[in-house]
Amino acid sequence: MSVGRCARLVSRLRYGGSVVLWRRPSGPNRAATAGAFSTASSDGRDTGAKAPDTSLFVPLPVSPAEPGPEGDVGAELSRPLNKSEVLKVLNKFYKRREIQKLGAENGLDARLFHQAFISFRKYIMESSSLRPDVHIILNDICCGAGHVDDLFPFFMRHAKQIFPMLECMDDLRKISDLRLPPNWYPEARAIQRKIVFHAGPTNSGKTYHAIQRYLAAKSGIYCGPLKLLAHEIFQKSNDANVPCDLVTGEERVCVDGDGRPSAHVACTIEMCSVNTPYEVAVIDEIQMIRDPSRGWAWTRALLGLCAEEIHVCGEAAAINLVTELMYTTGEEVEVRNYKRLTPIKVLDQALGSLDNLRPGDCVVCFSKNDIYSVSRQIESRGLECAVIYGSLPPGTKLTQAKKFNNPDDPCKIMVATDAIGMGLNLSIKRIIFNSLIKPVVNEKGEKEMDTITTSQALQISGRAGRFSTVFKEGEVTTVHSDDLALLKEILNKSVEPLVAAGLHPTAEQIEMFAYHLPGATLSNLIDIFVSLSQVDGLYFVCNVDDFKFLADMIQHIPLNLRSRYVFCTAPINKKQPYVCTSLLK
Repeated sequence: MSVGRCARLVSRLRYGGSVVLWRRPSGPNRAATAGAFSTASSDGRDTGAKAPDTSLFVPLPVSPAEPGPEGDVGAELSRPLNKSEVLKVLNKFYKRREIQKLGAENGLDARLFHQAFISFRKYIMESSSLRPDVHIILNDICCGAGHVDDLFPFFMRHAKQIFPMLECMDDLRKISDLRLPPNWYPEARAIQRKIVFHAGPTNSGKTYHAIQRYLAAKSGIYCGPLKLLAHEIFQKSNDANVPCDLVTGEERVCVDGDGRPSAHVACTIEMCSVNTPYEVAVIDEIQMIRDPSRGWAWTRALLGLCAEEIHVCGEAAAINLVTELMYTTGEEVEVRNYKRLTPIKVLDQALGSLDNLRPGDCVVCFSKNDIYSVSRQIESRGLECAVIYGSLPPGTKLTQAKKFNNPDDPCKIMVATDAIGMGLNLSIKRIIFNSLIKPVVNEKGEKEMDTITTSQALQISGRAGRFSTVFKEGEVTTVHSDDLALLKEILNKSVEPLVAAGLHPTAEQIEMFAYHLPGATLSNLIDIFVSLSQVDGLYFVCNVDDFKFLADMIQHIPLNLRSRYVFCTAPINKKQPYVCTSLLK
């Protein structure tokens, strides 16, 4: 090598930024090293931030280095490396407790330290040409002119390359701070909204009064939990000569022939726009704000809708929570209480046998197997029965409901799940619980069997004897006499007040996360976000398992992040392969 070229290379090493200058800390100075995952602020105060779950950190692959156009510069400046000697140096480096401690102070817990070292060792051993600075340091150590600890800055540089979150943990924590959700909706905070809470049991007229105000407004949006409910308001509005569009996850119906949007829209709550201004908004079934999977959609609508008046309908148990949430936005809540329009009575005698069924009876089951079993037993007695359960298409549900409600149709018995609790007007005289045990999904996304809650029992029982049907008084009982005392006990309990509202990472937040972690998958971004997220006592983070399932399923499809996020919010049943295949196509 010429003297001139050698001088230029040394100059580039010194001033080109490729040499990492580092001095081994000793004694008490080591404790002064700032940890990347420290939960303390710069002035030493504990910020309360939780340490991340590092098991979620997926290392990015790093390819071995190949010689550049200038050849193996490190070997020219020193000598070729003996890989067996290098391997001994690396293993010695890994075993040093001082290095492990220093790694921990820089954000590498035992798991990350091990993964980073495996990747670092593989990179060093498989590279045919290392960067000159790394090559020279390794050569010095092998020759006894350097200390094994001198590898640490190069090791950390590699660790930050495969774990980019080490460099931006403070930024990631700020993005995933969910303690002030009202601030996510500046358009809503820019106006003073009037909040009206219509509280009451089923069949009390609370939603009717809210819808009357919606129909009278110049513009409005109805947000409901079911496609059936959105479709019902869509029909009701257009029948009342109030042009109204329909927006659900499956379809968009625009009543204007030229495709111009109407001033009124009925939608499923996940599809509501928080950017469009309205005069009146109606949020139905507000108690679902506590739902472990879908609660975030009610929180988003309540905090984010840009409407002069927000009419909230639901159980009185949600009044305190809604009032507290609105206190954080500086908005007052007007509460209007309603009583049930028709009486309902819990019978003192159980049904005992399906032979005792009468016209207008509805047997409520909590599993498809029970539905099939009970309906077959009823049909074997020569009786026709309508069947309704959650996964039936909306059109099929309406057909079954119409058949049951038709006084001229011989079908006078219904077998249903708790799907009848919302969205269907049924002419039921008596609700009969086949069982009081229901499969539920807990906050961890795990399915478990549990007794139905007071809220669920009241919602289902309230379908009996509804106003404007042929039955002016409702009755409730059980099939088995053993369950009757428990049913009475459940119905006599007061509904526990709601204490927290659901949240979900927004698309904007995930996009900001992806900016810092460009190599991470959407599923991994969500995992890290939730592990770092902080919420206050009024909120909880909803279960994201279904979202992550879809994210993993479509990961191989080239999509931008926003489109990927939207597809992952599709409410599909992941247990049905045909449905999953349809989404992929």
